[in-house]
Amino acid sequence: MIVLDASVLIAYLDKTDIHHVQALNVLSTTERYRIHTLTLAEVLVRPTRDGRAGEVIEKVEAVGIRELDRVQDEARRVADLCVATPLKMPDCCVLMAADAHAASLASFDVRLRDVARSRGLHVIP
Repeated sequence: MIVLDASVLIAYLDKTDIHHVQALNVLSTTERYRIHTLTLAEVLVRPTRDGRAGEVIEKVEAVGIRELDRVQDEARRVADLCVATPLKMPDCCVLMAADAHAASLASFDVRLRDVARSRGLHVIP
């Protein structure tokens, strides 16, 4: 399983994004792709303003990306990460999700990637 950060999903959806080709490569494997609910909400803000949220959700679902179920003590686990790391809450949600599900984490955010590696997670790309 691969838990996706918003940076991967945004790059996948935006052909002009500098990481678009890398995002296509990440999403071309046979892995299961999962996303935290807060991450999906983060990605949907601009499309919602533009009246394209439904279109974006269809694209997300078309490549097999699914929202993760909540985990036990999720709020506490995210809060602990917010205190223990330099990450902001959205990144802590991604980090917690990957850790809780023993999944790989896909991100183009250097800080998130570094923290994930330091905590023993497999990071893609």
